[in-house]
Amino acid sequence: MLLVSNITFADSSSGIGALGINGKAFIIQLITFVLAFMVLQHWAFKPIVKLMDRRRKTIEDGVLLGEQMRKDKAALEAKVAEELAKARSEADGIIAEANTAAKQAIREAEDQARQKAAGILAEASERIETETKRARKKLESDIVSLVSDATEAIIGEKVDATKDAQLIDRVLEEQEA
Repeated sequence: MLLVSNITFADSSSGIGALGINGKAFIIQLITFVLAFMVLQHWAFKPIVKLMDRRRKTIEDGVLLGEQMRKDKAALEAKVAEELAKARSEADGIIAEANTAAKQAIREAEDQARQKAAGILAEASERIETETKRARKKLESDIVSLVSDATEAIIGEKVDATKDAQLIDRVLEEQEA
């Protein structure tokens, strides 16, 4: 402060004095400003700057996190779409296999039904053949009896079984020829 009290301006009507500025007051205000600036810088500006840096970093981290989340969301959506496509493909495969199995089962059932029908037809043909043979034998027996009766009526005598069989065989051979 000693320096400040010794400072005087040569001509107060010219230079700074002409502007109405007192040199001592100016120097004191300048020192006060510098001291206030240093105190504010140390106790106010540094914490404020630190706080602003932390907020800026928090905001940047939030933006980066948001971008990362968007990327993760896009990747997840792509994975979900891929899994859905895979599930659809598997479902289509299962349906195709089920259709193939159903067609195969139908073919097998049809084959079994055909075989069963063929067996039934064969059995029916066999029965028809057996019944036909039985009917022919019965018819032959009836014809023999009728021929025997007719022969007896025509000849007027009873024909024995041997003679009757010979006559019947001869008549049947004539009819077949």
